[in-house]
Amino acid sequence: MKKLFYMALALVACLPALAQDPVLPPVQPAEEPVAQPPQEIQDELSQERRYTMYGVMFYNLENLFDTINNNGVYDKEFSPEGARQWNGTKYWQKQHNMAYTISQMEVKGSPAVGPVIIGVSEIENITVLQDLVRQPELKDRHYQIVHHDGPDRRGVDVGLLYNPRFFKVLNVTTQRINKYLPDYPEFRTRDQLTVTGMLAGEKVSIMVNHWPSRLGGEEASSYLREAAGRMARATIDSLLLDDPNQGIIFMGDLNDDPQNKSCCEALGAKKEIKDCVEPGSCFNPWWNILNKGIGTLGYKGNWNLFDQIIFTDYFLKNYDGKDKPTLTFSRAEVLNRKFLRSNEGDRQGYPLRTFSGGVFLNGYSDHFPTMIYLVKEVK
Repeated sequence: MKKLFYMALALVACLPALAQDPVLPPVQPAEEPVAQPPQEIQDELSQERRYTMYGVMFYNLENLFDTINNNGVYDKEFSPEGARQWNGTKYWQKQHNMAYTISQMEVKGSPAVGPVIIGVSEIENITVLQDLVRQPELKDRHYQIVHHDGPDRRGVDVGLLYNPRFFKVLNVTTQRINKYLPDYPEFRTRDQLTVTGMLAGEKVSIMVNHWPSRLGGEEASSYLREAAGRMARATIDSLLLDDPNQGIIFMGDLNDDPQNKSCCEALGAKKEIKDCVEPGSCFNPWWNILNKGIGTLGYKGNWNLFDQIIFTDYFLKNYDGKDKPTLTFSRAEVLNRKFLRSNEGDRQGYPLRTFSGGVFLNGYSDHFPTMIYLVKEVK
């Protein structure tokens, strides 16, 4: 057996390196193994300590519309008579693909198997989420739904799925961007959804967002996302004023990268943990991940990381210690699983989307999902 093993190694070493197509986006590293506890926790495991891992995920479901045209011209595209010929067959295949994706995101060390909380965007209504959680791949997890119909012209909203065994909802509020855009009272986009609850015995507020797009150009539209960032920061401050002893997790498709003004200035999310010194400061783990060439969507040969999960210093207070008596950040991951990637044409390595050029690809989404892992010692 050992001889065969070393012969195989020798053959692999002799293979020529594959040429890299300069037109293609930078190849993301192979999918990382499912989260493991930090090394200090693994060391402590040998001393019979027990830890639980909780996954918190975000996923842009890319136009999860039903087949009914109930929003006029904005909705007709996703109807049987529309340009995409969005019929029942395509709809249910899309639902299966979304459910399969979520079901494959296993969280090692979690009694929930998969993520306990999932923020979603680009969903038309509560009905499509009800259909999603009833899919065979997910129905045994009994995910519950928080949804709010917002004012977006296309009719897309954000929502929250949660496992009621591990997260108990206490309060739900929504925030609208217009207060932060006084010169544009008619502007319509997705509302921010804020859900406060109990996770692993601790009070945690989850904020789900889908910030305004880059329509018209990144710079020309930046003021819209900066307003969204100010709204998010004001919401965080308000939550902490009400109860400073809670953790806050902010997530969404931000249509900006971590280094853009909306994230690093308006929201104030820090690149490094060491910079999160003020109470209520926010850490953005995706900044350094994007710097490694790992993103959630690709455009013209470059990666962006719009799908971010940012959180307050509450989850960092035990980060450097061996003891994890409260929910503590472990790591962040772009869930760029192989089955989610396109392997053909000039989109090789990018997310395998539902449509491309008007052609139904029976893919998943034009965004990779993301996840953070929180660890806590079991008493």
